[in-house]
Amino acid sequence: MTRTATTSPDATRGAGANRALLGAAGVAGLIVLWEALPLIGAARPQYLPPASEVAGVLAERLGSAAFWTAVGDTLTSWALGLAIAFAAATVLGFLIGSAPRVRAFTTSTVEFLRPIPSVALIPLAILLYGTDIRSTLLLVVYAAFWQIYIQVLYGVADVDPVAEQTARCYGLGRLARIRYVVWPSALPYLMTGLRLGAAVALVLTVTAQLVIGSPGLGQEIAVARSSGAVVDVYALIVATGALGVLVNVGIRALERRALRWHSSVRGEVL
Repeated sequence: MTRTATTSPDATRGAGANRALLGAAGVAGLIVLWEALPLIGAARPQYLPPASEVAGVLAERLGSAAFWTAVGDTLTSWALGLAIAFAAATVLGFLIGSAPRVRAFTTSTVEFLRPIPSVALIPLAILLYGTDIRSTLLLVVYAAFWQIYIQVLYGVADVDPVAEQTARCYGLGRLARIRYVVWPSALPYLMTGLRLGAAVALVLTVTAQLVIGSPGLGQEIAVARSSGAVVDVYALIVATGALGVLVNVGIRALERRALRWHSSVRGEVL
């Protein structure tokens, strides 16, 4: 017999608050260590400037219109590439995953293409599109697509066969079964793929801008590095990290909203 233990809302909020406090303490400890290393001579300031100096430069950047333009370019490339990858991976994942023979036929192709590093496509992207935003989109879409597509395949394969047969017995058509049986089973996998794909897409967006030179935070980092502005490089890296945290928080909020009916979100533990 399986028992279900449900955690109370107060306990869930308390656990969340404890995690937040521990996370804040970890960040504070890192900042203190960062500030102390150059001051005590453990690191050279020209290679590792103090955190206070980096914070000052970052504050100046936050008041610059050029900085927010770069942030907008980065978010535009990230969002557009992730949207394309999400749409393509979802449609193909459901179509191919619902047809076992087609999935078996395409397995070898997927296993060949998926391990190819996206950064290996940078020369091809430059050859095709130069420094245009399409070069960045090529890398972002390729990297994020596989993260989402594989999860969708797993989700479609995880459908309960009893539920599938019951839906058939009640006369539900193919589209109805996908909507009422396959979709709820695959949605947690899909959201996991979206969360993974969002992180990978942001990494590839900044990488493409850094290497190719397309507009964005990556290009700003490359310019600061080439001009020898070490403090600016650190400030932009911190800004990029903060952007990644915000993206992760936003995707997790979307995941909780989409899966509010799921036991993992309701706080139920089997």
